Amino acid sequence: MKIKDTPEVSSNKTHPSAGHRQRLRDRFLQSGLVGFHDYEIVELLLTLGTPRRDCKQIAKETIKEFGGLGGVLNASLKDLQKTKGVGPSNAFGIKLFQAVSERYAKEQIPTKIKLSSSKAVAQYLQKSIGREMQEHFVILFLDSRNNLIKHDITIGTVNASLVHPREVFKEAIKASAAQIIIAHNHPSGELEPSSEDIAITRRLDEASRIFNIELLDHIIVTKDDFFSLKEKNLI
Repeated sequence: MKIKDTPEVSSNKTHPSAGHRQRLRDRFLQSGLVGFHDYEIVELLLTLGTPRRDCKQIAKETIKEFGGLGGVLNASLKDLQKTKGVGPSNAFGIKLFQAVSERYAKEQIPTKIKLSSSKAVAQYLQKSIGREMQEHFVILFLDSRNNLIKHDITIGTVNASLVHPREVFKEAIKASAAQIIIAHNHPSGELEPSSEDIAITRRLDEASRIFNIELLDHIIVTKDDFFSLKEKNLI
């Protein structure tokens, strides 16, 4: 008995929002984002994950929820889904934008990096660990002119076993560093240092005098802010 193939089901119906969406895309291709409202930019990103759904109202709601375009583009997947109508699928475009932006920013970092202020250090670190969902500990090894020689990143909660002075300064000596900066991220978004953060910093500061390699600062970063223990006179 010959079994006939089942014909593929297809639909020639045009989605009601298809024309509006195409006009947005045409405007972008012709003149970039000139003249675009913030919600229209978010709408374009949302449509990447939901090709057959009207995203205009959802985009307006996300702008309202997060206080503007920057808030939407910085939001986590969990936070984005607090807006009615936003799920993993249509949040895809926003998360893709975040990931591409971060990678592009890393590739634009010049070969010689000068870290002469806590703000400069924080901006550098936010590109690499600011959005991480786990705690990362970083040691920045600098020459006498505050140029970055290299950095080491370790994943794990900052504690005495992870941050041992002997190991920290052994690597600093290997790198011929004149100065170091230590840093870590707080995935929770809370900036205040813990009592252990302060204790570890002071242990490393004491050790730095023995090794004659100055500890310049301990900086805590979140995705959009930072805390300098040096500036707060905690070192």
